[in-house]
Amino acid sequence: MKKILKKIDIREVISYLIIGVLTTIVSLVSYYLLTTYILNPDKPIELQIANVLSWILSVTFAYFTNRKYVFRSNDKNVLKEGMKFYSARLLTLFMDMLIMFVFVSLMGINDKIIKLLSQVVVVIANYVISKFMVFKKSK
Repeated sequence: MKKILKKIDIREVISYLIIGVLTTIVSLVSYYLLTTYILNPDKPIELQIANVLSWILSVTFAYFTNRKYVFRSNDKNVLKEGMKFYSARLLTLFMDMLIMFVFVSLMGINDKIIKLLSQVVVVIANYVISKFMVFKKSK
């Protein structure tokens, strides 16, 4: 645990939280627009389509902002780094989809509330994955 705490700098955490809030806004706004005007969240397949489309938009936003402002990556191979980022985010997409399926489709809880709560879990998991798997600094 001490080893992990040593690797975390406060500027990075604050930057990540700011970018995380902005990424969450991108995710929520796109999800809400899709489920309000295009897709029906009462239909499980359409709920998941809206969820995946909002994920694509938010992960694209998150990659470029995290790369530049949070982790200050200088990796010249943007494609390889981007693929690692998207691959790592697939894990949290599946977490998000599972949370939405269980709490909305199975339990009938309001999709807007669960989407917001799910994003809290996703943001925390994404920081850990990004910090230690995607943007790790080589020594």
